[in-house]
Amino acid sequence: MHAWEQIQITVEYIEEHISEEIKISELAKLASLSPFYYQRLFNRLVKKTVNEYIKLRRTARASEDLHDKNNRILDIALSYGFKSHETFTRAFKSTYGMTPEDYRNNPVILNNFNKPQLLLNYTLIDENMPLIANEIVLEIRRESLSSKQYFIGMTVEEPINQIPGGDETGVDGLAKLWDDFHSKLFDIPNIKENGDELGVAYMGIKEGYYRYFAGAQAMSKDMAEGYDLWELPEGNYIVCMFESEDFEHLVTDTIYKAQAYLFNTWLTSHNLSTFPFCAERYKTHSPETTSMEIWLKIKE
Repeated sequence: MHAWEQIQITVEYIEEHISEEIKISELAKLASLSPFYYQRLFNRLVKKTVNEYIKLRRTARASEDLHDKNNRILDIALSYGFKSHETFTRAFKSTYGMTPEDYRNNPVILNNFNKPQLLLNYTLIDENMPLIANEIVLEIRRESLSSKQYFIGMTVEEPINQIPGGDETGVDGLAKLWDDFHSKLFDIPNIKENGDELGVAYMGIKEGYYRYFAGAQAMSKDMAEGYDLWELPEGNYIVCMFESEDFEHLVTDTIYKAQAYLFNTWLTSHNLSTFPFCAERYKTHSPETTSMEIWLKIKE
């Protein structure tokens, strides 16, 4: 058994026993490792200590239950292994910057630390061959654009250390951008009927920041006043299509696993370089969507 498989076994165990007391000695035994080496290997592969990971997964799972106001916050806290309302509140606030009560009264999309799928770090798939891993389907192909495609939308600039899918947790600022864009979409001129929607991450103007564009396909490059224009250039692309069980998991979990696989495993193994932007392409950024694509332009 590979080392990552031993750690993945314990990751799955943590998820299944998230409400119980979880001892490092038991996890190490499951992985057939000493507690010392198990903790070192877990930290290396998951990028968190075991105890920090358990706390982050408990707060993530608890945040889902907070949407149901029939569940008392104390009951939710106890059901996810927190010993009191106070310890749950401290953990939740340190993770997301708000209390459980604040989140319940003003729900937003959170940037959670998701359960890792370590298989995606060590498996190389051929082009046009799907990879199925833990309810995720990935497939990579090549695509060529013979002419530019235009998108009209809105842009935000945020700190790189707060980019969704990274190691930091908190409020997902990109979700608010999409909500703002969709609230104005039908009033924007030059939008193509039934065109795709596009989210693009690229380097920011200020040091330590990145920019993110959220928009919809346009009929031409004519600007709409008060909005931004993104040009998807002609050329050759690597396209990663992926699916998830529902829209929420697609945009808060699966997308970041797909990106990590594409950048850290697939492109590196194929010695390919791409231009410094990552385009997320949807048929529509709506709750009915369960699949999307990542477009990366290849440097020839």
